[in-house]
Amino acid sequence: MLIGTSASGAYGASSGAPDETHDAGQEARVVARVAELEQRLGDPTDERGEVSHARLLEADEAGELSEPGERALDELVLNADFVPRAHGGRLERIDTLVRVMRQVFRRDIALGLGYGVTSFMAGVNVWASGDDEQRARLARLLLDGGKVSVAYHELAHGNDFVRNEFRAEPVPGGYRLDGAKQVINNADRARAWVLFSRTDPAPGSRSHSVLFAERDGLDEDRYRVLPRYDAVGVRGCHLSGLDFDGCQVPSSALVGEQGKGVELALRAFQITRSAVPGMALGATDTNLRTVVGFALGRQLYRRSAMEIPHARATLSAAFLDLLICDSLSLAATRAVHVLPEETSVYAAAVKYLVPKMLTDAMYDLSIVLGARFYVREGEFGIFQKHVRDLPVLSLGHAGSAACQATIIPQLSRLAKRAWFAGDPAPPTLFRFREDLPPIPFDRLTLASGRDSLSASLVAAVDELPSSTPEERAVHGSALRMMDELRQIQEQSRGLEPQDRTALASPGSFALADRYAVLLAAASVIGVWQQARDGDDPFLADPAWAAAALQRLGRRLGRPLPDLPESCERRVHEEVLHRFHENRSYDLYNTPLAG
Repeated sequence: MLIGTSASGAYGASSGAPDETHDAGQEARVVARVAELEQRLGDPTDERGEVSHARLLEADEAGELSEPGERALDELVLNADFVPRAHGGRLERIDTLVRVMRQVFRRDIALGLGYGVTSFMAGVNVWASGDDEQRARLARLLLDGGKVSVAYHELAHGNDFVRNEFRAEPVPGGYRLDGAKQVINNADRARAWVLFSRTDPAPGSRSHSVLFAERDGLDEDRYRVLPRYDAVGVRGCHLSGLDFDGCQVPSSALVGEQGKGVELALRAFQITRSAVPGMALGATDTNLRTVVGFALGRQLYRRSAMEIPHARATLSAAFLDLLICDSLSLAATRAVHVLPEETSVYAAAVKYLVPKMLTDAMYDLSIVLGARFYVREGEFGIFQKHVRDLPVLSLGHAGSAACQATIIPQLSRLAKRAWFAGDPAPPTLFRFREDLPPIPFDRLTLASGRDSLSASLVAAVDELPSSTPEERAVHGSALRMMDELRQIQEQSRGLEPQDRTALASPGSFALADRYAVLLAAASVIGVWQQARDGDDPFLADPAWAAAALQRLGRRLGRPLPDLPESCERRVHEEVLHRFHENRSYDLYNTPLAG
């Protein structure tokens, strides 16, 4: 069985055999990696498995992460997926990292977060802005199996981290840490912490810096790990905090430049906000699969629940929501590589809209499941666990309102400079199996006057075919979405100065919501356009795109053309096909272990 990299960065199996995928293309490597995780983690529905739903639920009830699950991920050297290839790891594309982590999240969100995603979120700061020595130290730490925590926020200030009070006072030879950081994942288990810290008492965005503080070498009498929190969701995660009292770290702990902490954090957010919500599709995939199985097996009046029109429509709608969310996540994560100057707004849209849509889908599925939704064990227990765990992703290091507040200040600039004026995105943005260049960390910018994704929506209106009823439905929806963009443009141009800030009126937040939905629509159209000549007959079919756009239109409150009956039938057939063939409910149609 292939594993990851050793601490030296040399790929190989436990026997010392070479990794056969090392010289393969990017797509071959990720397909092999996903299959490797599926094989090692096993069929989650088989109660005999050590990482089965049954065992994961037992760990959750005990408030602990699955020990066999963590052991399996250790053996798979999952940390290597958070380390760039240039530093001895596997990380080369953000979208492929999402695909890998989706296999963990579909079993247990807490295991995905608690084992490694926090390390990824912390590490991005160092990969993006650290020096060579910091990157080398972090790579060694992760490839050796260590964990890293990230601490941006403080309870007193929430997402307004510019007001953070945790201090890193410059002193000869380094910085003196004073104050507390609360609700840090893995604070007690981490071998290093990435700390967002105030390095200047003056107000403003230049008063904070980021420190990479390694636990070894710190004075243990000058800091303490705070008591662990009991949580409703992700109960197995080690959520606690840190309290420092005059603890000194060396000057080499500073990441980037002093006073550039806000800029550094916002650049890192462009990657993490794009990636983490897409990982959570795995959990909603499991819940959809659980309810499909229930509907097929549940008999009502001598018929299966699947024959009830409302149940059938709900399952198809949840599948469409997964495809919509995956399309938007795909566009944002690939934009990191090919449109890095534009990713700020795309990442915020993903972090805002995807958790929201996945949560809504889970609620709708729970109605079909009925009273079994409340069961915390057995066949349906995993559904309830995923419902409890998923909302944590809507908070994390940036809540929904914070993401909208990232979008709002950019709306008027985009309305004046980009919409209906810019060039569309390159086709590779939507070709999810196509290779990408390395992550250009140095090209990530805080704001841009361009929006190639919306331009793709506008360009599609003149390019889309309309020879079949399904194609005409896609084209008609695209026209209405373009009209919606014109309305958003007019309203964004007319925003008062105070409505272009994080303290804007509810109307500005509503604009940001509508804009995020339009970006999702543009992503769906782009994925379908590029899939028309591909090898997946379902994605090449306009039926799913037409149905997905119909759902987005309803989300906007916009009447869209009636769908041909063939669209609903085709989507329902695919729901059943993927259930029986045990394949994932996302764009990749991945074979699953169970």
